[in-house]
This record gives sequence, C-alpha cells and structure tokens, in this order.
Amino acid sequence: MSTTGLTEWAYPLAESLLSDPLPRRWKHSLGVAERARSVASILGADAELIEAAAVLHDIGYAPDLAKTGFHPLDGARYLRDVARADERVTRLVAHHSCAWMEAEARGLREELDGEFSPEAPHLVDALCYCDMNTTPDGTPTNPVDRVGEIAGRYGPDSLIGTFIRRAEPEILSSTARVLGRLAAVERQPM
Repeated sequence: MSTTGLTEWAYPLAESLLSDPLPRRWKHSLGVAERARSVASILGADAELIEAAAVLHDIGYAPDLAKTGFHPLDGARYLRDVARADERVTRLVAHHSCAWMEAEARGLREELDGEFSPEAPHLVDALCYCDMNTTPDGTPTNPVDRVGEIAGRYGPDSLIGTFIRRAEPEILSSTARVLGRLAAVERQPM
C-alpha cells in the first residue's frame, strides 16, 4: 500500500473499531490526527503517514482487538495480520509514545521489538508529540498536563502510572524536538 490514500483508508477503519465501543477514545484519536495535520510542514512526504498512524494509534483498545492488554502491540498485530496495513503505519502504531517502556514493564518488550522494528526517530517523535498534546476528549493540551492526566486516571502506583512518569522525560524531549523543527520551518524565508 502506498502512502497516498492512507488517510482515506485509516479513518473509516479506526472509526469502525472505536466509535461505538469507545467513543471517548475515538474523539482522542480524531484529536491526535488533527495535531498531525498541524505538524505537516515538518513531515513532507510523510505527513499522510503520520496522520493515518495518528488516527489508528489506539485501535488496540478496541474490545475485539485487545488480546495482550498492551494496546500498541494489539493494534499493530491487527493492522499487520488482519488489515494488511502499510508496514510503516504498523510500526508507528506499535512504537507510539514510548511504547517500549510500557512493553518492558509488561514483560512484552522482546515481542514488541521482535515483531515490529521502530520507524524513523523523527516520525516517532511526531506521533508522540501529537498523542501527548491531545486530551482524552480530543482537545489540545500540553505534555506535562497530559502525563499528569494519565497518571491520575490510572493511579500513580499502577503499571501505567509508573510507566508514564518514567517516560515523561523522553516525552518532553520528543515534544521539544518537534517544536524545534516547527520553529526552524517557520524561520525559513519564503
């Protein structure tokens, strides 16, 4: 599958998996995709790839897909095995928002890394930026508040609460790299 037409394919797929069973997760996914459109200027030919990955990044939460309870792996496996998705979209979903750290905490790091190699770092940064700048309801936020919201929702001593606090420095670094690239593009003379 070429990256042209990825969004036309990705939105209906994500909607079919999330909108009815998980309407709030669907709103979040739409908001993450909106953030992806806002950073298109630094993505060039990969802008549509990131938007497609953004709208699909949380499909692993869908009840029919949740097999391991680790949504990046469950979503990526579905995209690879059932949807026959573009390999780059699948890899971005598998590794979104510091997923390797959560995989480690769940004892699934070997499976994640063995099945899905990470995508280019600047693309992983872009997807993390989009996810961590979007509330559960799909509205804009900032990564510090988003990390706090996630830790609060799951509890600070939960696996997710512990993972997200551990991931916070990398999330902030990733966001800073994206903001730096956006600022550099804005400084370019026309």
